[in-house]
This record gives sequence, structure tokens and C-alpha cells, in this order.
Amino acid sequence: MPNLLIVDDEPSICVSLAFVLEDEFAVFTATDAPSALDIIQTEEIDCVLLDLSLGQTSGLELLTDMKRLKPELIVIMMTAYGTIQSSVEAIKAGAYHYLTKPLHMDEVRLLLQKALEYQRLHRQVQVLSEAVRQTQSFAGIVGKSAAMEKVFQFIERVKDIPSSILITGESGTGKELVARAIHFQGNRSNAPFSAINCAAIPEALLESELFGYEKGAFTGAHQSKQGLFERSQGGTVFLDEIGEMPLSLQAKLLRVIQEKVVTPLGGYTPKEVDIRIIAATNRDLEEEVARGTFREDLYYRLNVIPINIPPLRERTEDIPYLLEHFLQLSLAKMGKTKKAFSPEVKKWLYGYSFPGNVRELANIVEYAVALSPGEVITMEDLPPAVRERSRGSRSGSREKDGLFLPSGITLAEAERRIILDTLERQGGHRKKTAELLGISERGLRQKLKQYMEEE
Repeated sequence: MPNLLIVDDEPSICVSLAFVLEDEFAVFTATDAPSALDIIQTEEIDCVLLDLSLGQTSGLELLTDMKRLKPELIVIMMTAYGTIQSSVEAIKAGAYHYLTKPLHMDEVRLLLQKALEYQRLHRQVQVLSEAVRQTQSFAGIVGKSAAMEKVFQFIERVKDIPSSILITGESGTGKELVARAIHFQGNRSNAPFSAINCAAIPEALLESELFGYEKGAFTGAHQSKQGLFERSQGGTVFLDEIGEMPLSLQAKLLRVIQEKVVTPLGGYTPKEVDIRIIAATNRDLEEEVARGTFREDLYYRLNVIPINIPPLRERTEDIPYLLEHFLQLSLAKMGKTKKAFSPEVKKWLYGYSFPGNVRELANIVEYAVALSPGEVITMEDLPPAVRERSRGSRSGSREKDGLFLPSGITLAEAERRIILDTLERQGGHRKKTAELLGISERGLRQKLKQYMEEE
């Protein structure tokens, strides 16, 4: 229930408003400026109804003091002597709105609801902005591993180049994010970015969507329609799952890339287009070429500038940053203010293989934030399928396979994983762990303390 403060030098008005609004708000009242400021500083007040005149005190002065203490505070002014000048002064001083007495309670309720919704949206924007600011990101892509640094450098180098780009990588690694970063960081950013999933649309519809059609081209074509290539003039077309494109359309796409022209269905006049093609796939297109399911000439036209996005299991240094990033996004999305992962959950997720990559991590976090009852997210709050998959993979392969250290991992991160892995294998026994690692117990304690502080 939101907290509402009513400030009026007439106690009867405070009592009346409190009586009417107490079912919707936790109501606090004050009849003078010092009492009001004391409540503002000691209680989590969401909204204030403030009288313009408080005896010898100006409501505008109190408004200024309130906004200085809490800039985000919603303050609605009330007065029996409303003038244009006084309302303008109130708005300039930071008031959300201005009401004239006698008050109409339906109007008051509606205004309070709008004010609280405005406040909620404002806080959400702040949380999202802070999440982006704090995370290690480039053009909205989160990561600070050596593997992602290479991707960021690649984006910088190719952002202004018109050549075709082929992005490869497992499902969920963020191929479309990379494509968008290339477009919006480059000189085509003011032109359209158009994305289409070649696997999600039937062949006949995909052709008309890409190339457009003329009136009468087929039954139901009552008017001409521009295709995606024409609508993206000067910009970028992102063809996701390009390996799923039918062979018949591959030939037409090849012509678009080679000659920079498109011919709509039912049309005879080619139309020039200035577009950059970025394609993506999780398939091995060379194997598809060998099998005859993908045109070799199209493959080489698309693969002018190739880039591979590494799976999350090969850049585990990014998991802590991604975890925090998606936590803040989910909190803002659901209108929640504070949640954190328990050390056990963090350790579990840091060691999880993430077969669904970054997309799976985002879904896990959103699930946990939505269903966790308290401020601390525990193992029981994670999706059951994830817990079982992790448990099975750890118990079934860990003893046999040992600890996996991906290429490109930093020395500090490798040391951290080896120490924590050894400690877990020894059942938390620090003396045995120190002996196996060849360090003192004191040195082990210092290392463990350091890791806890980093988390």
C-alpha cells in the first residue's frame, strides 16, 4: 500500500482526507512544516498532498525543502485561492499538479493514481539506466571476457563497411544483438534495421515478405506491397536462420546481393536497392553446401566478413555481469525494487553449462525474480528443469572429466575456479584443500574472503 502524507494547517481537513483515502493509502498527516519534514525523513512517503498556505509558512517553501530532501517525491499542491501565477510557481518549484479547494474526491483519487504510475515508470527508467551503466557492456551487449572484446573490436571495424556479414554461433548467443550493434553504431544508423527469421515463415510468405508483390500477382493481392528489401532502403536487413531459406529463394537473394536490385512478385521491372545484408545461422553452412541444401555461390557472397559468437560456456567470466544485468532488468520489468542471489545460487550458476546460452540465463533470472517470495533468491527459486540438469551433469561427469577451464580465461579467474572446485571436492575441508593446493590455510582463507567480497 502506498504511503501518503497530507499537510494542511487545518486538522479537520487532514482528518477528512485521511478518512476518505485510508482504504487505498497508508496515510500520515501533519499540520506544520517541521512535522511534515520529520515524516518525510523518517518514513518512505510516496506522495504528498500539500496545502499552499500553512499559517505563517508558505507551502512553496515547504515544497522546495521536500524536493531538496527527496527529489523524486510526488507533491500535489492544494489551495482555496488558486491563481495562474501560484500554479505556475508551484510547478516550477517541482509540484506534480495543482488542485483547487473544495476538493472533488474522484478527481483527487484519479490524480493520485496517475502520480503513482508516473513515479513507478520514472523509477523503472532509473533502474534500467543504472543497470546499463553499471554492467560491462558495448552497444547493449554485456561482457568483458577476451572473447567478447574480440567481438566488440569486430563491430567497430565493420560498422561502416557495406559488405555482407555472416554471423555464426549457437542458438541464444546474441547474434541479432551483434547485428543491431553493427547497424546502430555505424553510418547506416539513421536508416531502417529490418530483421526476419527465415525459419519462422512459410516459403510463399517469406518470398512476398522479402521481395514484395504487385497488385494482382496472386489471389488476394488487391494492392501492391513493398518488400522488406525496398522498405529498408539505405539500411540493414538481418536474415536470421539463413540456413533454413529454401533453395528457390536463395537464387533470388543471390541476385539482390550481386546486382543490388529486387523484382517484386508479379512484376517485371527490377528496382534498385541500397542495403547491407547481415545473415546469421547456428548451422555449419559448409556442411549444408556439401549436402546440396545451400548454394555455394550464395555462401561465399554472404561469408565476405564472418564472425563467430562464442557460447556462454566459453566465456564464463561474463556470467556475473550478465546475471546482475538481467536481475536489474527483471526487477524493473516486474516493478520490484530489491532482490539478490544467494551465494549458493551464484556458485551454482557460475558452474552451469548453459546449453541455451545467454537467452537461457535471461529466462532463468526472470523466472527466479518472478517466483522468489523473499529478497534472497535461493536454489528452490530456480526452474526445476535447470536444477535437475545441473545436478545430473555435475554428478555424472564431474569426477570423470575434472574441472573445465575455457580458453581465454584470465589467470585470476582460473585460480578462483581451481580453489573453489578443490574445496567443494574436499567437502569444504579447508586444511585438506590447502594441502592439495600447496598453500597455507591462512592463504586459503584470504583467497576465499577475497572471492566472497567480489561476489
